Amino acid sequence: MAGLSSCRPIFHSEADFQHALAWHIHETQPECDLRLEREQFLPGAQERMATDIWIRVSDAAVAIELKYTNRALQEECNGEVFSLRDHGAQPPRQYDFIKDVQRLEQALRLPNPADYGFAVFLTNNSTYWTPPRQSNIIDADFRIHDGHHIGGGVLRWSTHTGEGTKRNREEAIVLANLYKLQWRNYSVFGNEPGRRFRYLAVRVPPNYKRLR
Repeated sequence: MAGLSSCRPIFHSEADFQHALAWHIHETQPECDLRLEREQFLPGAQERMATDIWIRVSDAAVAIELKYTNRALQEECNGEVFSLRDHGAQPPRQYDFIKDVQRLEQALRLPNPADYGFAVFLTNNSTYWTPPRQSNIIDADFRIHDGHHIGGGVLRWSTHTGEGTKRNREEAIVLANLYKLQWRNYSVFGNEPGRRFRYLAVRVPPNYKRLR
C-alpha cells in the first residue's frame, strides 16, 4: 500500500483500486501468479466466494478482499480529475468489511486454501477510524475505529437497529480470531475534512491462531 500510494494516491472507484493494486503487485512481483475475482465454494454451502485478488508466489498464496468507500471529494491529481461521491451510511459498510474478514476465515479452510488473507479498507471518511462519541450505538459490534478489537465470537446488530440499516445484512457474523485494528496513513491532499485517506489492513492467519 505504501508503494501504491506514491503512484496512485486516489481512485475513482473500488474497481479502480482493485486493478491498480493488482497491477502494482504484478510490477513489483513479476514472478507471482495473480488472479482477479477468483471463485471458490464456501465450506458447507453452495455459495461461491469471488476473492478480489488472489496471489501465489513460490509456495505461498494470499487472498485479498478490498473495500473503498468515501465522503464526497473533488480532486485533481497528476492531471486527472477525481469526483468522488458520498457513500453515505457508515454502519452497513462496516458490516460489509467485517463480513469480508469472515469470508476470508472461511476461505482459508477450503481445499487448496490461501496461506493468509488480507481485508483492506481504504477511505477518506474519518468517522471510520475515529472512536464513537456515544456508547449506546446500533453498530457497537461492527465498529472498526483505530485501536478497537473485533472478533473472537458472534457479532450482532444492537436490538434497536432499524430495519433499513440492516436490510440484506441481518445475519450475525462469526469470527474465530480476535483482531486489533490499526489504521495507517495512505495519502493527504490538504487539512480539510475528506482530504486525508487512511487504510485498515486486517491480516487473517491460517489455522485460526489468535492474534496478539
